[in-house]
Amino acid sequence: MALVNRVLHFYWRFSRGLTVGARGLVLDGDGRVFLIKHAYAPGWQLPGGGVEAGETLLDALAREMAEEGNIELTGPPVLHGIYFHPFYSIRDHVALYVIRDFRQTAPPVPNREIAAHGFFSLEALPPDTTPGTRARITEVTEGKPAAQRW
Repeated sequence: MALVNRVLHFYWRFSRGLTVGARGLVLDGDGRVFLIKHAYAPGWQLPGGGVEAGETLLDALAREMAEEGNIELTGPPVLHGIYFHPFYSIRDHVALYVIRDFRQTAPPVPNREIAAHGFFSLEALPPDTTPGTRARITEVTEGKPAAQRW
């Protein structure tokens, strides 16, 4: 299965047009951030994914938060920035939203896409949190402007 995923991601990297994704930087009342670890990509990351045909960025964000974290938005998220994000393709861009108003209906159960998840204090992020994720967390929590590249 892992080999099939790698082959498909390689194919998609070179065959698709411009793609747009939505990610959420979810901060709870204790200032902890919600991170996920995909089964198909290295390191801990912010939850999110691609915008499907006919979806708005906010529709995609709400769907991805529900799918990857059982997180329901209870207030409007705030757009922090739009980034060039060439992890899978040089055509990828992602919008990052800050989410402070939410409820988690139940802790998500790991599945074939999400291997692990959790809320982490900013001082105790997992060692293999991706550099882009760390940079986005720092931008938001320290009030820095959004970079152009993830």
